[in-house]
Amino acid sequence: METGTEYLFEAFELKAGGIIFSGTPENVGPLVKGDVLLGKIEGLPDLSVRIV
Repeated sequence: METGTEYLFEAFELKAGGIIFSGTPENVGPLVKGDVLLGKIEGLPDLSVRIV
């Protein structure tokens, strides 16, 4: 199944540690000041980003 990610590799140089943020699912509002995004990958420390 194609996810569209392969097209990013054609347009951008992606390196280890890069993050691809592709939007929000249906029925989810926009990010606003004070929101916190939490990313998790098994075996790695969590990544937390606060919207300011």
